[in-house]
Amino acid sequence: MDYVIDRFEGDFAVCQNILDDSIRNIKKNIIPNDVKEGDIITFENGKYFFDEKKTNERKKYIKEKFDALWD
Repeated sequence: MDYVIDRFEGDFAVCQNILDDSIRNIKKNIIPNDVKEGDIITFENGKYFFDEKKTNERKKYIKEKFDALWD
């Protein structure tokens, strides 16, 4: 399951499920320390992992969409 970190509120990361857009509050102490807003984390085998490849792909996609607005 993949989530994008929307924001941090107190002890939680507010995350959006990429497949169905549902929101999930995940305790910050169970996700990687170095993640930031906009990063994608993957839940696998009972743990959350930062997914650098998917994060970079998403950022590239968003940049392309944004740049297309000005063409």
